[in-house]
Amino acid sequence: MKIVVIQGPNLNMLGHREKNIYGPMKLEEIHAQMKHFAEQNKLEIEFFQSNLEGEIVDRIQECLGDANGIIINPAAYTHTSIAIRDAIAAVQIPTLEVHLSNIHQREEFRHTSLTAPVCAGQIVGMGAFGYHLAMVGMTQIFSEISAMKQAQAQQSVQAQA
Repeated sequence: MKIVVIQGPNLNMLGHREKNIYGPMKLEEIHAQMKHFAEQNKLEIEFFQSNLEGEIVDRIQECLGDANGIIINPAAYTHTSIAIRDAIAAVQIPTLEVHLSNIHQREEFRHTSLTAPVCAGQIVGMGAFGYHLAMVGMTQIFSEISAMKQAQAQQSVQAQA
């Protein structure tokens, strides 16, 4: 099973910018922890970060047929990008949205996520630990999908008997 982690604008500046909001960890450190979790759980993981909306849309589209799940932090595009929202909806791959800060406690313009309605779930305000929770959540989603496929196969065999 493969997870693609997509990081939006300014997340490459983690560890340097507004540590009181985003914490002290650098993006590379967060990714190292996620990679460790993936290895422990026999998952393939790939990381992508861009400050450009179109590149994020392209990467989401490239997941079609290549990835089983997406973990995304659209960052500021969360509140503005219909294009990213539409790309997530189009690929129909289980997607979890992560935000380091609690967007609902911040400026009013950050309270609305355009992307959350097309995601399987949203994790906010847990800092870097939110990415770990997303990994746990994604493994649960994979487990549920596998169980559903097994049940459908079993029903098909019983129907043929």
